Amino acid sequence: MPDWHTDAFPELRVERPWVMQEMIALQPALVETLLGTPPAGVSAVAEAIDEALAHGKPVTVCGCGTSEHAAQGVAAMLAAAAGPDRSPLVRARPAFSAAQDPMPGVCIAISHDGGTRASTLALSAAHSAGARTVAITQRPDEAVALAAHVALVTPVHDESWCHTVGYTSPLAVGATLAGGVGRFAADPAVAGGVLSRAANSADATSIAERLADRRVILCAGPEPDLGTARELALKIAEATHVPTVALELETVLHGQLAAHDCDDALVLVAITRSGEQARTARRIADVSHAAATIGLRVAGLISDSYEETLGSDLTPDGRLVTNLGTEELVDPRLAGLLAGAGALQRLTLELAHARDINPDLIRRDQARYRQAAEAAESSDDW
Repeated sequence: MPDWHTDAFPELRVERPWVMQEMIALQPALVETLLGTPPAGVSAVAEAIDEALAHGKPVTVCGCGTSEHAAQGVAAMLAAAAGPDRSPLVRARPAFSAAQDPMPGVCIAISHDGGTRASTLALSAAHSAGARTVAITQRPDEAVALAAHVALVTPVHDESWCHTVGYTSPLAVGATLAGGVGRFAADPAVAGGVLSRAANSADATSIAERLADRRVILCAGPEPDLGTARELALKIAEATHVPTVALELETVLHGQLAAHDCDDALVLVAITRSGEQARTARRIADVSHAAATIGLRVAGLISDSYEETLGSDLTPDGRLVTNLGTEELVDPRLAGLLAGAGALQRLTLELAHARDINPDLIRRDQARYRQAAEAAESSDDW
């Protein structure tokens, strides 16, 4: 065992299956458990959210990295449950921004390992501003949980540093909060099935083989799926060391393509059902055609809801399609988030396989990347 590998690191494996793969496999059952038996304190937090919204006070959901992307999903579900009159009060923010400009009402910070300083500062600042503070975490004894009035504790620790469980766990908790705020369907078995189908798609392997040698991978989606596109970009960067860029769909066409050529790729994310889906599909077609004209390889993570309106020619390098199930049993926001999570994680894992890289260590098996992490994390005076 190398001298740098301490107990703080994920298990060091020299061959598959990677720890990340095992984490992905246990998520459907975990989501079913969280939706069926929410963590202690969920009802009280949902009541606090509902009360804040009733009095016109904001609800902030924040985090960093994967937790920030989960925060965007949780905020989207809370906004949907709150209804059109109250939804503008619900906002996702980066934890550092939330710490700089705290709001009253309710502040929810997501931090899987519970030690993120920016999230701790966000809760402390929100508390000083008069907010009710909440942590969604797997570590109840760490700084983020201790800074909150209430800690909603998830049951399974993510043993890979390329977090997957750390993303889906807070999404499931967010769905239970949404169910306490308003009408929000989240049937545990059906939701788990959506995630399972996406995470087990055989189509990811061929897509990964087509994208594995690209210089840069662009990840793009419309607003309902932008968080998924951002999480995809982060996972690919962490697990495979390929540079990535995450963009909102329309932004791709406003100068970004000038920096890309036939050595690059674009992954389009179009999953969540929405009222403007026909227009979105037309714009996805425009983005695909523009990228293909330059020579980028183009693939897609899409749902059955989009499959008929997006011809296969728009994703010539493959598509991973997930069936979302019925809206009566799983709210479209939750279905889209879980389908996106499973799809992006499976594609990332297959890219790691294709590039023969262990995704669990996020490159901290290399000295300069360990040193970079230490340089960023060693200071607590900011």
